[in-house]
Amino acid sequence: MKHTIIGALVLFGMATQSCTKDFTEINTNPNETKVATAHALMAPALVNTLSANMIRNRNFNNELMQVTVDISESDGKVFRYDFRATWADYLYNAWYSELTNFKDMEKVARDPKSYNRSYIGISLICQAWVFSMLTDTYGDIPYFKSNLARDSAVFEPPFDTQKDIYFDIFNKLDTANVYLNNTTYGINANSDPVFNGDITKWRRFGNSLYLRLLMRISGKAEVADVAIAKFKEVAETKKSSYPIIDTTEQSAILRWTGAGPLVSPFLGVREQDFRGPGVGEFFINNLVNWNNPLIDPSKGNNSVNRWRIAPYQGGYSGVPSGYQMGQAPVRRSYFYSQTTTTLFNLQTDALTGQMLNAAEVQFMLAEAVVKGWIAGSAEAYYTRGIKYTIKQWIPAWDEVTDYIDKADLHWNDSGSEDEKMEAIHIQKYYAMFLMDMQQWFEYRRTGHPVLPKGPGLRNNGVMPARMNYPVYVQSTNPTNYKQAVSRQGSDVISTEVWWQKP
Repeated sequence: MKHTIIGALVLFGMATQSCTKDFTEINTNPNETKVATAHALMAPALVNTLSANMIRNRNFNNELMQVTVDISESDGKVFRYDFRATWADYLYNAWYSELTNFKDMEKVARDPKSYNRSYIGISLICQAWVFSMLTDTYGDIPYFKSNLARDSAVFEPPFDTQKDIYFDIFNKLDTANVYLNNTTYGINANSDPVFNGDITKWRRFGNSLYLRLLMRISGKAEVADVAIAKFKEVAETKKSSYPIIDTTEQSAILRWTGAGPLVSPFLGVREQDFRGPGVGEFFINNLVNWNNPLIDPSKGNNSVNRWRIAPYQGGYSGVPSGYQMGQAPVRRSYFYSQTTTTLFNLQTDALTGQMLNAAEVQFMLAEAVVKGWIAGSAEAYYTRGIKYTIKQWIPAWDEVTDYIDKADLHWNDSGSEDEKMEAIHIQKYYAMFLMDMQQWFEYRRTGHPVLPKGPGLRNNGVMPARMNYPVYVQSTNPTNYKQAVSRQGSDVISTEVWWQKP
C-alpha cells in the first residue's frame, strides 16, 4: 500500500514519517493525497518505536543501571552520569516521529469510511505508551498541540506540564479499554507484530500500562489519593472491567522473527561493538549468587544460557560501574554477538522487543499489597513475578519453589516496607531487562534496587533525573522552551521531573 504525505521537514523532530521503506515507499505528491490504511501504519510505527527503545536501552539505560559498563578512558560516559547534551536528540526525534504515525492511525480509523474501533483503541494505547516514555525522559513536553505542523501549521507547540500529560494519558487508556471491549471490529493480524491481531491482549496491555503509570505518580502528594484509588479500581474492585496481563503468553513483546522488516535493531550494531561493553558486576553477581537458570546451561530446566553471557575464567565475572578516569578495568564477561555462538544471542533473539511483561505486573501488585492499596498476598505476587521473569525466556521452566529455596530469596513478611521494596525491585530489575528505559524510571521513582556507587561518578553521585531537551529546540521553539525551563527548572540532568518531587 503506497500513500503520500504532505510536507517535507517538520521542526524539532516531529517529522511526518509514515511507513518506512521496509514496509512501503514514502511518496510526496502536492497535487494528490492518499491516506494510508490503519493497518499499513501500525506495524512500521511499532517496529520503529521498539527499534529506538532497544538502541537507547542498550547504550543508555543499561549503562546507568549497571547492566553493562563501557570500558573506556574517555570522558562523557553514561555510566559515570556524564553524557553530552546531544544524547537527547535520538529518542526525542524517534518518538515524536512515530507519534505522527500513531495519530494518523487513529484519524484514519475514526473516518466513517474506514471506521474501526479496535484500531482506535490500539492507537490510543500506543500514543499513551510513547508519550509516557517521552515525559518520563524529559519532563514537560509538547503534548496537546504536538505533531500538528503538517495539518495545522503548529510549528512551535507549547510544552505541557507532566501532570496534565499524565491525566490525559489516563483518559486515553480509559477510552481504549472501552473501545477494545468489543471484538466485532477485528484487525489485520499481519499488521500486528506484538499480538498477531488479538484484541483482548491489546486491552490487557493498555490496562497494565495504566497500572504502571498510576504507580509512577503515586508518590506525588497532590495526586496520590487519586492515583491509588484508580489503581485499586483497576487491580481489584473493578478488575473484571479492566483485564490485565496475567500470564507470560499475554506479555507485550514485539517478536523479531528475522523475516522481512521484523529484524532486530541489534543486528545494526557491529558485532565487535555489541561485545564491547562488559557485563556489570552488580548485574551478574546477583544472577551468579542465585544460580539463576537464565545464565548457565548446567542449571535449570532446558536452560541454554538464555541471556548468552560469556563466561570468564570458568565462571562469570563483571566489572564495577562508575570507575574513575585512568582506571579502566579489564572486560570480563560480556554479551555474545551473533557469530560468537550457535545458541541464543541477544542480537537475533525474538524476545528482545520488550514493552511490558507479566512479571512486571506481578511485582506492581506485590508493591500495592505492601503499601496497603489492595488486598492479597504480597508473597504470592512476588513469587509469581520471579517465576514469570524466568518463564518468559524459558517457557518450560517451572521450578520456582526450588529456585527460591536454593537462592534464599524467600519473602520476609515481617520485614520493613523498605526491605520489601528492595526485595521486589531487585527482582523487577531483572524482569525489565531490555525494556526501554523502565529500569531507570523505576529507580528514579523508588531508589531501588540499591546500586553500588563508584568513585568516578559525576552529577554529585546522584542518578540523572532526566535527559536535557535537544539543543536545537532552544532555537526552533525558543519561547515555549524558556517557559518550560522557567516552570520545571534548569535544563540539566539533575532537575527532577514533576512526579519525582514530593
